[in-house]
Amino acid sequence: MLNRTTIAAIATPPGRGGVGVIRLSGPKSYAIAEALTQQSLPQARFAGFRKFYDASNEIMDEGLVICFPNPHSFTGEDVVELQGHGGPVIQNALLARLLELGAIAAKAGEFSMRAFENGKMDLVQAEAIADLIDATSQAAARSAVRSLQGAFSSKVNTVLEKLIHLRLHVEAAIDFPEEEIDFLADGKILGLLDEVASSVHAVQQSARQGQLLREGLQVVIAGKPNAGKSSLLNALAGVERAIVTDIAGTTRDVLHEKISLNGLPITLTDTAGLRETGDIVEKEGIRRAIKEIEQADLLLLVYDLSQGEDPLQLAQAYFADHIEPKRLMLIGNKCDLTGSTAEMTDLNGFRHIRVSAKQETGVQALIDAITAHAGFQPEEDTFIARTRHLDAMKRTQRYLAEAREQLVVYHAGELVAESLRLAQNALGEITGDFSADDLLGKIFGSFCIGK
Repeated sequence: MLNRTTIAAIATPPGRGGVGVIRLSGPKSYAIAEALTQQSLPQARFAGFRKFYDASNEIMDEGLVICFPNPHSFTGEDVVELQGHGGPVIQNALLARLLELGAIAAKAGEFSMRAFENGKMDLVQAEAIADLIDATSQAAARSAVRSLQGAFSSKVNTVLEKLIHLRLHVEAAIDFPEEEIDFLADGKILGLLDEVASSVHAVQQSARQGQLLREGLQVVIAGKPNAGKSSLLNALAGVERAIVTDIAGTTRDVLHEKISLNGLPITLTDTAGLRETGDIVEKEGIRRAIKEIEQADLLLLVYDLSQGEDPLQLAQAYFADHIEPKRLMLIGNKCDLTGSTAEMTDLNGFRHIRVSAKQETGVQALIDAITAHAGFQPEEDTFIARTRHLDAMKRTQRYLAEAREQLVVYHAGELVAESLRLAQNALGEITGDFSADDLLGKIFGSFCIGK
């Protein structure tokens, strides 16, 4: 075990509740808990009722004590959980007493960090804890649980084993130069290299789905005043979230709504109508709208079909720098006023969808188009993933491509070996086999205190 200090933290959320949990971890956990309760502790993994005393031997609170001896605990250290009453005053007083008795206040994510350092979980599983807590949909929660149980780590470790096996072949060929001609020419190494690259690609595709589940999609609704943007937000959200009137410029600020479309977490943003105006408040709303447009993963340009406008000309006029099919979708609203049907077509390479937000006609087709646009295809075995995981796999693929070039073009065994070493290091960053201290600090620093 790497840590010699004993940490303590409130593990339940701030606020009032029936029960509040304080967690201790470290070599002095049992001694501190005995000093707090002035009594011997209950048998391991059995709950025992105890009174909690302050420095003046006055009873502060009472509740349950549960002990988890090392190494069979969450952190791999001696752990004690104190379950008292959930008021913030008593919880903070109990924590202060534990600090008086020799514990130190835990930093954000320090319990999980110790579990990682003591080999109780790998880095992917540790991250999955935070992702499970932060999950915004049932699909995301299920995927986080799969990562926590080791599904993602297992896939990565399988590829790592193939990569290590490949490195052994290459290193052996380098150590016996009389065999180098066979090594370069027989195709065995090339076949193994292509197999590893294919395996990395397969894991990357699954991880991409997991990243979408974790991070979701930033979708911004923009367009002229009275085009029906707020009505569309309400239709997509399924609730009357935005104010809708016939008065142009009703929406003057940015409105965010977190929703789930076909299982994909979406942050949907309604913006002020884009137009020239002398109203100082509306001008500020438009400035904020433009900022949201610049940061959007997907931009929905909503326009009024009954006005006979050209959506591409509107897009060029209002956000010329953001006109690209991968970021822009054209939404013709109020098809009920024109007698046209709700349908999706192609308009110069852009997806063009006719809807009636007011009557919710064509809204499901729009939802399907948004999730398809994101490439979201949830599977039963999807695991949660983060941007850093995808970045590590991209670098792994790049090093594998370099190794292939060194093998096929230059016949340079030593350079092949070096590229494979770098590929293994990059892939190992995912589970924490090769992780810099600053990366670990950044990851665990984003966790809750007490976790």
